[in-house]
Amino acid sequence: MKESIYDYKVKDIDGKEVAMSNYKDKVLIIVNVASTCGFTPQYKGLQKLYDTFKDQGLVVLGFPCNQFGAQEQGGEAAIKDFCETNFSISFPMFAKIDVNGDNADPLFLFLQNAKKGFMDTEPIKWNFSKFVVDKEGNVVGRYGSLDDPAALEDDVKKLL
Repeated sequence: MKESIYDYKVKDIDGKEVAMSNYKDKVLIIVNVASTCGFTPQYKGLQKLYDTFKDQGLVVLGFPCNQFGAQEQGGEAAIKDFCETNFSISFPMFAKIDVNGDNADPLFLFLQNAKKGFMDTEPIKWNFSKFVVDKEGNVVGRYGSLDDPAALEDDVKKLL
């Protein structure tokens, strides 16, 4: 396991490698997303947070995942089109990943280890789990699927 969130590299939705160090000095909301989930309307709230606070240093990072109820079956091009067409998503989106299990993306293993979830468990329980990272790269919050993005606003304001 790496020492810092900034040690990781991920692939964006277009397949380009992105260093997490590109997001130093930014407040991050990192979320596993899905296109056909009951929580998919949270894209609206995530986009609203991004629109409201991006100029102050907030970045929302969306990571599609098909591990929960097979609710993200399409490829990256279909996911990108869905997000842009249905929710006008303009925050960075990344390649589809696993967040749990043997093939879990190392970034998400780091996040889960850094901030335990409900009843002190590490594994992500469902789509739209949200991690908040401060400007120094510390994982300072973890929110579940039931937590509407608006519930993160006060934390984001304090960190900016």
